[in-house]
Amino acid sequence: MVVPGWNTAALVYLLTSLVTSNRPNAPLLSVGIDHYQSILGDPDIWAAMQATAHFVFWTIVLQTLLGFALAYLIDRKFRGHALWTTIILIPMMLSPAVVGNFWRFLYQPQIGLFNYLVAFVSGVPPSSFEMIGSVKLAPWSIILVDTWMWTPYVALIILAGLRSIPDYIYEAAEVDRASKWRQFWSITLPMVLPFIMLAVLFRGIENFKMFDMVNLLTNGGPGSTTEVASITLKREAFEKWRTGYSSAFAIILFVTVFGLANIYVKALNRVKNR
Repeated sequence: MVVPGWNTAALVYLLTSLVTSNRPNAPLLSVGIDHYQSILGDPDIWAAMQATAHFVFWTIVLQTLLGFALAYLIDRKFRGHALWTTIILIPMMLSPAVVGNFWRFLYQPQIGLFNYLVAFVSGVPPSSFEMIGSVKLAPWSIILVDTWMWTPYVALIILAGLRSIPDYIYEAAEVDRASKWRQFWSITLPMVLPFIMLAVLFRGIENFKMFDMVNLLTNGGPGSTTEVASITLKREAFEKWRTGYSSAFAIILFVTVFGLANIYVKALNRVKNR
């Protein structure tokens, strides 16, 4: 039942992208592939794709590095590690809507705790900067929130990879007098690499279509600085009522994600089978 439904939805979007109607209940006009040509030549669309690429790239980099560090730390099983593991996992249990509103309050320059924390560390006055109101800082504000929320998810996947490495491999390496650093580069990292790549795949797909958290936190602002592709799609479809145009954009986004994911999965399979 899932596959026919998915095919039907894709067919509806494809057919809708070939017609145009800028108002509800207005007659449909056939435009062929004009919408696709307009999208590929629209600077606003390319600006949204650039904002999306910036968001996806830096969230993946930060979440992978921090997630690996957390997973490696949890795998050591220090005293009270069960309690700290539960605390670390709390952000990913929250709704993106809750997280967006919560961090919007924290980012307030007058009463937000984030500005006061930065002021305490750096000595900068808390009211001298505004994270979600600054053109330079707003893109990093959504990156920071997404990293805070989803780093535990990446850490869980990598932790599963660390726990899957047999102990006898490390014991054999110690018999050969391999240092901890050598064990990390020759055993730990190669064997956990497929799990890291899997986490990158999941987070890349999710962040490419990120909407709710960014919409509640910045709504694409200031201006269009944080207007990722999903917000642009929403505005074209439900604010400007450009149904055919937005459907064509949705098809382009789907083909982009599907194509990149397909290439990435092939690379992941080669790493697993080596």
